[in-house]
Amino acid sequence: MTIDKSLKISRGAIQSRNVLTRVERLKQLAEEERWNTGDSPFGLPKVRVQKVSLKRKKKVKQVEEDTAVEAGSAEE
Repeated sequence: MTIDKSLKISRGAIQSRNVLTRVERLKQLAEEERWNTGDSPFGLPKVRVQKVSLKRKKKVKQVEEDTAVEAGSAEE
């Protein structure tokens, strides 16, 4: 059986998730030295998820500058 188009996610794994799997949490805690290999995997502390945000304002300013330069060269 196939999945209906309305149920498919177009961006899939591009979007950041709020919840990590246990393996991802263990890796992050091990990097921060808050969990050791012999410790229990149950009752793990919370792990903050860093969200990646795109800065689009700089791109908009650059586009405005490009159009201003083109308008200035057209006047000459």
